[in-house]
Amino acid sequence: MLSRVADSLYWMSRYLERAEHTARLIDVDFQLRLDQSPEAGSGRWWRLLEVLQAPRPEDGKIDVTTLTHILTLDKNNSSSIISCVAAARENLRQVREQCSTEMWEQLNRLYLQVNSTTASEAWLLHSYVFFRAVREGAHLFQGVTDSTMSHGEGWQYIQLGRFVERTDAVARLIGAYLSRLRYSVDHSSIDHSIDQTVESEEYLEWVGLLKSCAAFEAYCKKHTAELRPLRVAEFLLLNPEFPHSVRFSVDKVHAALRAIAELTERKAEQPVRLAGRLRATLSFSQIDEVMASGAQAYVQSVRQQCSQAHTAIHQIYFDYPVEAELAS
Repeated sequence: MLSRVADSLYWMSRYLERAEHTARLIDVDFQLRLDQSPEAGSGRWWRLLEVLQAPRPEDGKIDVTTLTHILTLDKNNSSSIISCVAAARENLRQVREQCSTEMWEQLNRLYLQVNSTTASEAWLLHSYVFFRAVREGAHLFQGVTDSTMSHGEGWQYIQLGRFVERTDAVARLIGAYLSRLRYSVDHSSIDHSIDQTVESEEYLEWVGLLKSCAAFEAYCKKHTAELRPLRVAEFLLLNPEFPHSVRFSVDKVHAALRAIAELTERKAEQPVRLAGRLRATLSFSQIDEVMASGAQAYVQSVRQQCSQAHTAIHQIYFDYPVEAELAS
């Protein structure tokens, strides 16, 4: 497969995953705001901008209208929903011959729907419909892709992009929550509060974290609705079965890289080795040890290793020297 084709499929998948993740986080924020004080909601807005790596308003002020515009319909923000969906569509358009008709139609339909949306007071009141459409559109695209595309090299690059993006996004989200909540794991040596049930407004914050990872119902099925920070952190970081946990995502990255290495003739030891090392770290970690050593440092290490894997993927599969390839 040509490097430009692999690059487009990889980034198409990353951008679409980013759009779906952003839509879910904003929708959860809107839901929580109904049950929380304006002060609590305001603090969460700044955290949303940080988690989604969006630019802050120049005047340093933020409200619901400004926040929503920046993260959804602002074309000047490369991480907004409209920008991510447009970038995903453009990447797929460039390799149109590699995808099925159903894939193209589904992504194009989502693109047209997002671009036909205009910011207004009426839209803001019914924005949950927009966010649901983005989430469902991304899920439909994933299902159509799995059902209509051969599970060969191109399909593996799509899986790789999706789960590299998810690994970094979920790890960044967990890190932002753990650094600001009262039950910060970095202070676990003071008392045992992180293993106690949370209550009142603090409970809503942890519900928000789980729902932001589409994990609330799955967590409750495993641990009941009694939320304990230690269990939440373990579920989102180390659970090998839940699709939006960091460990599950890294497992998928490693599996995709191994499959791509077998399907190509390029020497790909480095990205497989980097992903394998991160996979081993997550597989053998115990949540008590993670908390004791500092969860912030642990999450940052996961993100750094994910970034190293991405860099290796880019250098080996997308941007390798032509002369070196011809000489091999």
